[in-house]
Amino acid sequence: MEQEKTFPQSEVQEVAIEGGKQGFGAKLKAHFRRYWWLHLISFVVSTLIIVLCLIYVAFPRISQDGVNKSTLEIQSLTLSNPTATSFHLEQTARLTNHNRYHPRLDAFNASLSVGGAEDRTFAYIQLPAVHAAETTYTHVDQDVQITDMPAFIDYNTQLLTRDSVDLVVKGRTQLHEMRFPVTKVDFHKTINMKGLNGLAGFNVTSFSIKLTPEPDGANMVGEVLIPNPSVLTLSMGNVTFSNYIDGTFIGTSSLTNLVIKPGDNTVPMRSTVNQTFVIEQVLGKYKDGLLPVDIVGNSSVYQGEHLPYFEKALQANRQRIVLNVGAALKEIGGGALVGG
Repeated sequence: MEQEKTFPQSEVQEVAIEGGKQGFGAKLKAHFRRYWWLHLISFVVSTLIIVLCLIYVAFPRISQDGVNKSTLEIQSLTLSNPTATSFHLEQTARLTNHNRYHPRLDAFNASLSVGGAEDRTFAYIQLPAVHAAETTYTHVDQDVQITDMPAFIDYNTQLLTRDSVDLVVKGRTQLHEMRFPVTKVDFHKTINMKGLNGLAGFNVTSFSIKLTPEPDGANMVGEVLIPNPSVLTLSMGNVTFSNYIDGTFIGTSSLTNLVIKPGDNTVPMRSTVNQTFVIEQVLGKYKDGLLPVDIVGNSSVYQGEHLPYFEKALQANRQRIVLNVGAALKEIGGGALVGG
């Protein structure tokens, strides 16, 4: 019998394979452990860019927007000591800040022009430094040189003849807010100012006829009412007016050292008129003694010097009043001339 052959058994061992495939989270952690410094630098740079953009781009725009939204209103304006080429300006204005920030603005040189002609600067003024709280008052007190006479004449003509006029104030200054860098801003405001409205309401409130002229030649003296609905005070010197009846020149009236202040102004008037022509009108066309007189500005002289910016404005303004000559004639015994 054959002996059964036996073969040694093979031993199969299972070997665990280490280092199997890693998950995403493990890879991400490993990445940050290795490159943490690179991400830190990236974060710092990104943050720096954002901060710099806020400081040097956003903040100047926010600052300019705040200045644009603020309003400037003139509370009072006095023009005194006028010459042919200059004047003294005293002005109080109210600046209203509609922004939650209250920055400081440096003093700056501002140009003045009339609305619709901003390229024609008629004067420059120095606006003071201001802390722009919710409401701030600024004061200007300085001599001003006229830089464009035709433009200044236009401005004064509008002031005298219109109900309102736009004054444009422009300049560039520096704005300070907390620890932000100083930023430049444009200051550009259009201020709507009340005008004198053609001296509406101007009237001769009382007068008397002088049969014998006084030493200065005046043969009619009285008082005139000049209403001023604006905030302006104007020193105009010695002002003269030419008077007409139905287009015929009858004489001149003078207002000495005229200063027009806000409100009603009662001013002494002295006139030299053609009495013969006036009486002829009473005897003829105007038997009731009520004469329509057209008054046109003529001259404005301060300390012997003509003021062209006032003269041109006065000459552009024509008014008509009704003069009760009949009542004045009765006072001197000429009542029989009236109603004949």
